[in-house]
Amino acid sequence: MEQSRLTLLGVPIDSVGRAGGTEYGPETLRKELAGLDLDDAGDSQHKVRGLERDPVNGWLAYEDVLRMSAELRPLVAGITAKGQVPVILGGCCTLVPAAVAGTRDSLGEIGLVYLDGHLDLFTGGTSPTGEGADMPAAAMLGLAPPEICEVIGPVPVVDPSRMIFVGARDQEELDLIAPLPSGTGIARIEDRNALRHADLTHLGRSIESELTTGGAKFWLHLDVDILDRQVFPATDYLMPDGLSLPELRALMLPLAGSPGLAGINLTCFNPERDSDGNCAASLVDLLKSTLIS
Repeated sequence: MEQSRLTLLGVPIDSVGRAGGTEYGPETLRKELAGLDLDDAGDSQHKVRGLERDPVNGWLAYEDVLRMSAELRPLVAGITAKGQVPVILGGCCTLVPAAVAGTRDSLGEIGLVYLDGHLDLFTGGTSPTGEGADMPAAAMLGLAPPEICEVIGPVPVVDPSRMIFVGARDQEELDLIAPLPSGTGIARIEDRNALRHADLTHLGRSIESELTTGGAKFWLHLDVDILDRQVFPATDYLMPDGLSLPELRALMLPLAGSPGLAGINLTCFNPERDSDGNCAASLVDLLKSTLIS
């Protein structure tokens, strides 16, 4: 994709409700990308603070999640309305519903590709932590408190028949939310087992083709925990049996290079777990090799 179409936007948040961790991801990655002369919209301002779950809905730091979402939605809408493609440097996955809602505001109905080691379909009642990062996909489907649905609405933010999930492998999450995925109308869930012997370039092309029929657009979500913990230890949710970097690159190339790409977010990189900087460098290389022509 042409660099002139890309606009960086940092969303320095961490849904654990205190300073540090993934909050530092945007600053670290922006420094690594500094030589590329990309447009830069700066950072969103609202952080997520609070260590108590809402007694009614079970969300952690609920009021701050609302404020962050209300700020982010128009920021993304403003970028996409100008024909730019936002490249959101997160932060945690809590940002995804507002980012996708903002894109829908300016472009109309879009699809969603969800590259993530989790399905993120918890609700405030089922999440073990209450963190907003457990629940973005559920929120986009409308399975969230009314105030969240109002901030990102109308819901569903994305028609579930245009949502494609790739890479989920957290069995504990799958057990806790079952049988929810089968009742959501989600188009496809390609879990890690389905990817073991797949041609990932072909899979990326098939997803891109499915979501861009008739000139339609899609949002690309990338959580770094789709990668194997040995490959990428700089995240808070380490899991075995994830993708390698070459596998992720093969999957992403047809998606990131698509004219139908409306925006992309990268989340859950924790620089505090990256003392030698290797993980940051790997992410920047991934973005350069898939997103920037």
